[in-house]
Amino acid sequence: MARDYKSRSTANRKGSSIWSGILIGLMVGLVVAAAVAIWVGRSNPFDVKEPVAEKKSAPENTTKSDKPGEQIIDPLAKTPEQSDEDKPRFDLYKILRAPESPVVDQKATQAQAAKVEALYYLQAGAFPNAEDADNLKARLALMGYEASIQTAEIPDKGVWHRVRLGPYKTDEANKIRDDLAQNKIQASLVKKQEPN
Repeated sequence: MARDYKSRSTANRKGSSIWSGILIGLMVGLVVAAAVAIWVGRSNPFDVKEPVAEKKSAPENTTKSDKPGEQIIDPLAKTPEQSDEDKPRFDLYKILRAPESPVVDQKATQAQAAKVEALYYLQAGAFPNAEDADNLKARLALMGYEASIQTAEIPDKGVWHRVRLGPYKTDEANKIRDDLAQNKIQASLVKKQEPN
């Protein structure tokens, strides 16, 4: 019987070429990884280096150069004028214990009176039937306005359910009132009552 040696040698060559390719890839990967590690090790911004003690005769923001008699000035270093002792320090407990200065009440009340602006409600409707008030409230909700229903007892007329929006400042109330008028809802301005 004759053996075919040609086919066997081809199979051995294919297997050896795969292993040699993997081995070459691993070697190239190791060399690249070592090069990257060396490069990163030299320029690592997170590497903490201990500061070198300098002589007190030179200012703190200068360093010695390789050339004799020449100094390099570091603009980020602290100068003697910027020492930590000169900065203002605030202590919470000192501030809290400090006596309070009296505030002039007259000026404060005048400032508040000038800032207070009248607030208004928009009354979209008043109904003796609660279902009608709920329907109007739902219609306003579909338009994007949040309304509330207030129930009030009116002498000689019985219980009424008011549908109101607000409170709003004058400009905003007028703008919403115009928007409601375009949707065929007649609203009236009602000034917010101040608590006594």
